[in-house]
Amino acid sequence: MTVLILGGTAEARDLAAQLHERAVKVVSSLAGRVTRPRLPVGEVRIGGFGGVEGLTTWLRENGVRAVVDATHPFAERIGANAFHAARAADIPLLRLARPGWQPAEDDRWHWAADLEEAATLLPGLGTRVFLTSGRQGLAVFADLDPLWFLIRCVDPPAQPLPRQHEVVLDRGPYRLDGERALMTEHDIDVLVTKDSGGAMTAAKLTAARELGLPVVVVRRPPRPSTTETADVTAAVEWVLNQ
Repeated sequence: MTVLILGGTAEARDLAAQLHERAVKVVSSLAGRVTRPRLPVGEVRIGGFGGVEGLTTWLRENGVRAVVDATHPFAERIGANAFHAARAADIPLLRLARPGWQPAEDDRWHWAADLEEAATLLPGLGTRVFLTSGRQGLAVFADLDPLWFLIRCVDPPAQPLPRQHEVVLDRGPYRLDGERALMTEHDIDVLVTKDSGGAMTAAKLTAARELGLPVVVVRRPPRPSTTETADVTAAVEWVLNQ
């Protein structure tokens, strides 16, 4: 059987490795938005499929028996395409998604529906912003001239950017002592993040809590309803049962 795994997340790589050990043919598909992605074991394709129609055709032509959508929680377009393509090709689909973060008792979280709402919240929360929402969609912060931004992402972000900013190119996992030092060194007084979940980038939340900083957390976009798990072992069993 051939299984298509969508996404370059840690969960996707773990799933590919475990299925490869069980002699299951896996094709992992990465969006190609990161310059030097961490590659999973097995066959890898990079780039889009051409929307729902293109993905449906690819599934049929490659004899795919099951699809696992292990994309980033905010990769809503490919998630929707996977749902509709799997349905059109009559192929079972599983969503493998890490749980979202939950605030602790001392956290000062402010939830936002999207980056646009996050930008509107910032002026009332601080003046020196640690922006960790990725390199896409940063234009919504470009007009916040009184604010200074420390922008961290894996690859260089595109313009427009806030007038007052510094860019740090880095990739997780991040350590608590490093996150605390980074925020202290740059006098950060508010953190912005997406609810990506997982342990690789969670240290910034602990550091913000220890420093007493407010955190703007962008909620995950809705996904089409389908079978879902947060456990890679459960995903392996699901695949083997198809």
